[in-house]
Amino acid sequence: MKVFLSHNPEDLGVYFKKAHEALTGMVEVVRNPQERDLTTDEVIEAAAGCQVVVCHRSTHGRKEIFDSLSDMAVFIRPQVDLSDVDVAAADANGVLVLNSVPAFIPATAEMALALMLDLARDVTSSTMEFKTGRMPPSNMGRQLSGSTAGIIGYGAIGSYLAQKLKALGMRVVVNDPYVNCMDEEIEQVGLDTLLRQSDFVVPLAVATEETENLINRETIALMKPDVYFVNVSRGNLVDEAALAEAYREGRIAKIAVDVGRGPDQRPSPQMAEMEGVVATPHLGGLTVQNAEAQAWSAVEQVEAMVKGVLPPRAVNPQSDARLKKLWLELSRG
Repeated sequence: MKVFLSHNPEDLGVYFKKAHEALTGMVEVVRNPQERDLTTDEVIEAAAGCQVVVCHRSTHGRKEIFDSLSDMAVFIRPQVDLSDVDVAAADANGVLVLNSVPAFIPATAEMALALMLDLARDVTSSTMEFKTGRMPPSNMGRQLSGSTAGIIGYGAIGSYLAQKLKALGMRVVVNDPYVNCMDEEIEQVGLDTLLRQSDFVVPLAVATEETENLINRETIALMKPDVYFVNVSRGNLVDEAALAEAYREGRIAKIAVDVGRGPDQRPSPQMAEMEGVVATPHLGGLTVQNAEAQAWSAVEQVEAMVKGVLPPRAVNPQSDARLKKLWLELSRG
């Protein structure tokens, strides 16, 4: 069995080093031949003849890849988000699509907490000012303890973050129409109430058509003028133009974003360049623990295939025609 890895050398070392070593001892591994990310055409050329294609998030799973790689039985994305993978094209070609275990929950929640603390104590702005030799203004910070955090979306990340904030002495209110919060120390409220009461607003809802631009002019108008807004979820949840307008007009006090509508879900340049906005380039899931867990998920998936077992985390398990054909060919030697 031949497995293609799309990772460039830098990403291979950061995200996939141990997994690469494990795969090399199990199957024939074909690596990205360039020192950079590959174009779609280059992926098709480099992965020709491989039965499994493992694509880093910098490589989109376009229709052309599924239509052109006739030997590919399985496409693995070692992360959870498959929004840039054409699963319909995979189905049409009988290719199984796999994603990774959601190991990013602690990492993303901790990123939200880090940005909340940054805004509360002016860490970034004071550091940048002090590095220039100037004494930053002695602005009074905001303690998290005693403040109200509003979390929109009480899923895995939202519930994890809520427990951390509660431990810091924050009042935590949550909104999620699809989940019942069973923690008596956390208040489940309507969205309007959450926005009106929160000192920190943290959207962590799933990005869907329903939540597209959930944070817009109307919902922003409900927030306190001294609110701190933190987004580590998805840029799709936020109308950036409305958020920027409210910030410029003083209707939102501070903003920190790790995601947005820029490339690879990073904050857009327009948002990142705004004075006073803390913008980080989609660092939420970038921890050693998360990267290794997601990479190792791919190893376990390949190992299952080698053993003739349907690998875990298939998003289209009905599209296993090529994999079954591969198993039949391997059994015949």
